[in-house]
Amino acid sequence: MTFGAILVLAVGLAMDAAAVSAARGMAVSAIRPRHVFLVAVFFGGFQALMPALGWLIGTRVGPLVQAWDHWIAFVLLGAIGTKMLWEARGKKEEAGTDRDVQGRDAELFDLRVMLVLAVATSIDALAVGITLPMLKAPFVLSLLTIGVTTAALSAIGLFAGRRFGAVLGQRLDVVGGLVLIGLGVKILVEHVGGT
Repeated sequence: MTFGAILVLAVGLAMDAAAVSAARGMAVSAIRPRHVFLVAVFFGGFQALMPALGWLIGTRVGPLVQAWDHWIAFVLLGAIGTKMLWEARGKKEEAGTDRDVQGRDAELFDLRVMLVLAVATSIDALAVGITLPMLKAPFVLSLLTIGVTTAALSAIGLFAGRRFGAVLGQRLDVVGGLVLIGLGVKILVEHVGGT
């Protein structure tokens, strides 16, 4: 497997994480270095970790993971998206105090939420990890390429989402929630339709 093919694979795997990062960027009041660090580390790190786990697990558990990965991603992304929609339902349009905004930004980048999002967007990478040895892909180069590509595209997605969010104005929680639910549905439909 050539580096070009690995890079194309990495970009494909990174798209979900970049979309979720964009949803985070739309909903946050301002992007801080901590936010960029968190999306890069969580999404890039898990996107590199999951293929490593897949590589180690091997073919024994592989078919089981492949059979359920789309359902797991669908449920996790759908649950977080629904939670965002539920919270947006009760919010007033007027801007809150600085303290309210900071608290809301902290919730968006809560470590537990980031962990769930990172797992949800990297489950397909677990199944990919099982296939990498069959494709004779170099182990370390593959993991580094997947991780760094995802980290970079997630950071770019965060800023793109913020820029787009500034145009949209209020009620970005609804857009972010719908993006996550739509992403979960897309993953499910692609996998179910492909079988």
